[in-house]
Amino acid sequence: MENVRNVANWFLSQSSMTHKKVQKLCYYAQAWYCTLYDGTPLFEDEIQAWVHGPVIVSLYPIFFVYCWSEIPKKEFDASVLSNEAIEVLEAVYNTYGGFTGDQLESLTHSEEPWKVARGDLKPWETCSTPISCSAMREYYARQYAQSQND
Repeated sequence: MENVRNVANWFLSQSSMTHKKVQKLCYYAQAWYCTLYDGTPLFEDEIQAWVHGPVIVSLYPIFFVYCWSEIPKKEFDASVLSNEAIEVLEAVYNTYGGFTGDQLESLTHSEEPWKVARGDLKPWETCSTPISCSAMREYYARQYAQSQND
């Protein structure tokens, strides 16, 4: 299992980005890793269904200081990550990296894992409900299967 800080730093080695964007990219990395590797999580850190989309709680205090500003691009030694992890991170970045943090927030708000975890909460209400690897796997496996049939 990977360290979520390494996952975040891999994304930040690709380009500078906001805290919101790195959070969403890490979420999608977890979601697709769980999907592609039969429910095995990429990292153990909990993802919660917050107001602005999925958030890895352990990363929040690390990048919070940047608020809405971009976190500078970082140097990162990718050899600390497994080949499987890098393959997923590259695919996630190639798919979602062109979106802004706000666009990724909107996308996650339209998807079942976040919506189900939030339940009947109002859009502004806080939520600490976790988004499980199994919920991500079920949803994104359906999305993948549907894309193969299109």
